[in-house]
Amino acid sequence: MTTKGNVRIYIRVSTEEQTIERQEHLIDDAKSQGFYVAGVYREKASGAIENRPELQKLISELQPGDYVVAEKMDRISRLPISDAQSLISQIKAKGAKLLVPGIVDFTDIIQNTQDSMSKIVLEAMQELLLKIALQMSRDDYEFRRKRQKEGISLAKQQGKFCGRRADRELHKKIIECHILRKPPLSIAETANFLNTTISTVTRVCGLYKNDNNYLKSLDENGK
Repeated sequence: MTTKGNVRIYIRVSTEEQTIERQEHLIDDAKSQGFYVAGVYREKASGAIENRPELQKLISELQPGDYVVAEKMDRISRLPISDAQSLISQIKAKGAKLLVPGIVDFTDIIQNTQDSMSKIVLEAMQELLLKIALQMSRDDYEFRRKRQKEGISLAKQQGKFCGRRADRELHKKIIECHILRKPPLSIAETANFLNTTISTVTRVCGLYKNDNNYLKSLDENGK
């Protein structure tokens, strides 16, 4: 039986506490539409972190003509727009296409269009739609973080917030191993070396990269 092509499905949630089962329907959906599922990549890590092991594995295994499937664009990226575009460029450089709700891929139309002006217009439209989707994903991430901070601040004022105490020593060791060490250990190597999870390593590194004073705050909170 002829298939529509190969798909590689990326399933992601942000935290260890969340479950990925809700997105598993993507596998059956792809099969029912006539695609061959070449790989399923499951990950518990923030979309605001670029170096996600399963996503990088997906990209490394892409073949020309493959489709990258995700529930929404924010499952692939919540990165700042320049980093997000760089990530998508890695996918396109492999000759793969995005099959994500809200994303229109004009590649085939562009290749079959003889008129140079029409090609320019189609390419511009595709880049614009992609940029809008990536920016919306980032804006939603920033909005959620803002609301979370506001909620925590209000809870502190009302004396209702205790928070979850971070393992400060573990966090410092993760930053030292994966970011400060020369050469750094990979995320998987860091997790194995420190006997922790990959999701914990990616989360801590994300906190460090989004807050220049995070390492300093760990020392201050430990006093």
